[in-house]
Order: sequence, then C-alpha cells, then structure tokens
Amino acid sequence: MDFTGKIVLITGAGNGIGRATALGFATRGATVVVVDHDHSAGEATAGIIRQQGGKSMFTRADVTKSADVQAYVKATLDAYGAIDCFYNNAGIEGSIAPTAEYDEDMFDRVMAVNVKGVFLGMRHVLPVMIRQGRGSVVNTASVAGLVGSPNMPAYVASKHAVIGLTKTASGEVGRAGVRVNAVCPGPIDTRMIHAVEAQINPADPDAVGTRYQQSIPIGRYGTAEEVANLVIFLSSDLAGNITGAQYVVDGGRTATGGAVTNAPAR
Repeated sequence: MDFTGKIVLITGAGNGIGRATALGFATRGATVVVVDHDHSAGEATAGIIRQQGGKSMFTRADVTKSADVQAYVKATLDAYGAIDCFYNNAGIEGSIAPTAEYDEDMFDRVMAVNVKGVFLGMRHVLPVMIRQGRGSVVNTASVAGLVGSPNMPAYVASKHAVIGLTKTASGEVGRAGVRVNAVCPGPIDTRMIHAVEAQINPADPDAVGTRYQQSIPIGRYGTAEEVANLVIFLSSDLAGNITGAQYVVDGGRTATGGAVTNAPAR
C-alpha cells in the first residue's frame, strides 16, 4: 500500500481516528491535507507529519458550511493539483438521552456535522475526482449505522444516513473511476467513547468502560490505528473492486449482538 505521490484529504484529522489515519497515510508516502474545526489540533497533526519527514498542510473548516468545504477543496487543489483519496471523517457524538426527551438543537447539530458535513464533502470532492477519472472516498459511519443504540437517536440516525449516502454516491461515480466506501467502527479508544462514558455515569465513567469492553468479544476497545488501517486499505489499489460497501471494525461486537447499548464509534 504505497501512496507515494498521492494527495490525501482528511476531515476531522485533528484527533482520534482522523489523526491516526493521517499519520498512517503519511508513513506510506502520501501528502496529507489535514482539515479540522480545531485549529490547534489540526496544526498539531500536520506538524507531527512534517516532523517525521512527511508532507502536510492544515486548513481549518466548519464542515457544515458549504463555503468552508469549497475552501478546503480549493486549498488542496491550489497546493497540490489533485485529490486522490478523501477520508470524509469529521463527526460528533451528541448527547445521551431517549428520543422522547432529546434536545432539538442538539439533534440538528449532530445531523449537520455527521450528515450534511459528509454530503458537502462528497458534493465538492466528487466533481474533482470525476474530472481526474480516478479517486477513492471513504466515509466514517459506525456500527450505529447498522443497528439501534438506545438513547442516541441523533447519532444513530446520522450514521444510518452516512451509509445511505455512501451507497448512493458509489452507484453514481463508479464508471468514472471513483470508488466510495464506508467504515463502521465500534467503540474505539478515543475521546468520543470516553465522553459518552462520562455522560452516562459522571461519577464513575470507568465502570461504563469496563461494562462496554466486557461486551466485546476481543475484550477491549479498538484502537484508532486499527480503523486507520482499514481506511488505508480501502483507499489503496488493493481494494480496486470494492465500492458501495460498509466495513465493520468492532472486535466482533455486532456479530454477537452487543452493539445495542450506548457505544458510538471513536
């Protein structure tokens, strides 16, 4: 999986899975454009890549705003002239509450970042790839896009939507040489899962983490690097016949029916 000479664009690359994927691509020779709403986190990711001898630049964006998305696409093209791989990753977990009590503003915020952000990313990157006659898009969905998760109505709805967008786009651009896939992480040892633990039991979040990990067949949370490896594979030539698919990386949790409790990706 050699990405020498390839231009990779990643949203939500300031932390977690996004950062791990950015570093993974960079170690395989890619030039990485880091996009994040958090300026310091995004600059830190790009800085790590450069310190390790790689090529990277950071551009700040709010993925819910079309002008910002167009700006990060333009910045990439102005700097490097192409977008070979796009990891459409930015997302938030929202709050923990039953559907009957869920805050409307929070629902709108989750859907804006997790659905509109993914849509806008494809809306403005796919035309570039179609013109190039090549490209790979990977969207971050979740096991919550495959099954229900009580008390997370916005997150679950948003990740189901990401899978629908992935399938739809893949059928539209396949003949243009562009592939579109989704990854579906289970609970991953990043900020997001620990924020959920704290929401569920502020007094003892570690107890929530222990319970979650006991429900996973491999007995632990996944790592950001394990998800990154899947994203990199799906972006590589080795996956040339894979499009419109969603790949689960969850330690066997959905296979054993363990994904019905509150545990989003990342």
